[in-house]
Amino acid sequence: MIDGVLLINKPKNMTSRDVVNQISKIYHTKKVGHTGTLDPLATGVLILCLGKYTKLVQELTSEEKEYVAVMKLGCLTDTLDVTGTVLKEKKCVVSKEKIYSVFQNFPKEYLQTVPIYSAVKIHGKKLYEYARENKEVELPKRKVQIKSLEILNIEENRITFKTTVSKGTYIRSLIRDLASEMGEYGVMQELTRTKQGNFLLENCYDLEDITENTPLKKLESIFSYPRIQVTEEMKKKIQNGNLLNLKTNAERVLLMDQENAVAIYQKYDSCYKMVFKVI
Repeated sequence: MIDGVLLINKPKNMTSRDVVNQISKIYHTKKVGHTGTLDPLATGVLILCLGKYTKLVQELTSEEKEYVAVMKLGCLTDTLDVTGTVLKEKKCVVSKEKIYSVFQNFPKEYLQTVPIYSAVKIHGKKLYEYARENKEVELPKRKVQIKSLEILNIEENRITFKTTVSKGTYIRSLIRDLASEMGEYGVMQELTRTKQGNFLLENCYDLEDITENTPLKKLESIFSYPRIQVTEEMKKKIQNGNLLNLKTNAERVLLMDQENAVAIYQKYDSCYKMVFKVI
């Protein structure tokens, strides 16, 4: 069984599911999951978990993400990006001073409306299914954190910016909301995820370079928790998922068998319980 994490620079015009399917064929395993959807228009960091590591999907999905995006002002579409059907257009007259003011004063935390073209489920049905059937549905709102927001370039009606956001933040919605604060319409023209947690774009493989021999990341290269060497007796307890008494005060630890991590344990009352194991 192939077990580990693979970092992909997702190509444009592919869904995250398309990438998962391709990797599944390359590694000859059905156990592949991704840790955060990227729109087909978007490129950048896509973290895939293979084999036993699919149990870490939620763990890695919770990490904050960094993006570089291009906002196009003066237009609104149903998908909130340039691939959608145009709903509204107007001549853009916003000044650079206004743009900088909106970016500087945008709230660090707010309730963001989820886009209708998304995979979020309402009453067991994905929002984009309602959209395709032209059915009205109340769009949910989520509390999101905008941890940083930096303008990189302004050229005519296009704004390139970098942002770090919490899990569940839609950059398409953020762009709509930024534009609204300017009194304008706005859609996403380009998007690149440059970072997720500690994983950087420059450390990702291009999809066309992946073979079944491309090495996967293991626990010891993913997490920087304090490390504790295990005994044979401890290994048996780990295999059975038992609680452990460990001489440490760390919230989480990596349990090591020589150079290889075999489990993550988390503090639980006066002892430690297993979060994830590979043995």
